[in-house]
Amino acid sequence: MPQAKSKTAKKTTAKKAAKKKVSKKTAAPKAKKKSSASKKADTDFNVGDYVVYPMHGVGEISAVQHQNILGKRTLCYILEIENSKMKVMIPVESAKERGIRSIIQKKDVKKVLDLLKKDEVDTEEDWKIRYQNNMNKIKSGSIYSVAEVCRNLYKRARDKELSLMERRLYESAYSLITSELALARSVSTEEASNLISEVLS
Repeated sequence: MPQAKSKTAKKTTAKKAAKKKVSKKTAAPKAKKKSSASKKADTDFNVGDYVVYPMHGVGEISAVQHQNILGKRTLCYILEIENSKMKVMIPVESAKERGIRSIIQKKDVKKVLDLLKKDEVDTEEDWKIRYQNNMNKIKSGSIYSVAEVCRNLYKRARDKELSLMERRLYESAYSLITSELALARSVSTEEASNLISEVLS
């Protein structure tokens, strides 16, 4: 038979129990460990996205990283232009100002083709004014405006030979449309080019 504890032993045990309760209540909570993963940048586009950069065409975002620009740490898109294989660094905060936009959706391809089909031509006879108007349309980055340039210059070339500058402008517009339509329709650039040629003629 086990022996009963003395009163002194009971008091000592009670004090120890009380100390444990107090230590549990007053113990400071452990600080949460900071995640080692870096916080995702607040951007409109992510690595791997294809976008359109006016005058340059379609490009893939290969990285989103901070760069030192004029002594300031700036978050930038690193864009690899498809046609020229050139790398371009664009600050995220000014991407919209520069006209960076998403590729058109597949359902919008028909609108572009319908524009190319239209039997319209630019009636401006002063080639300098015409050239500037067309250049502004291409600079806008809108595929619909670029399609108008392509169509108008193609139709003009059937009646009169284009100047060297306008011919280059036509080739640029044609290339810009081809690369974007290829991605929008998930086809090769050759297939997209054939489709555009068919529609124009």
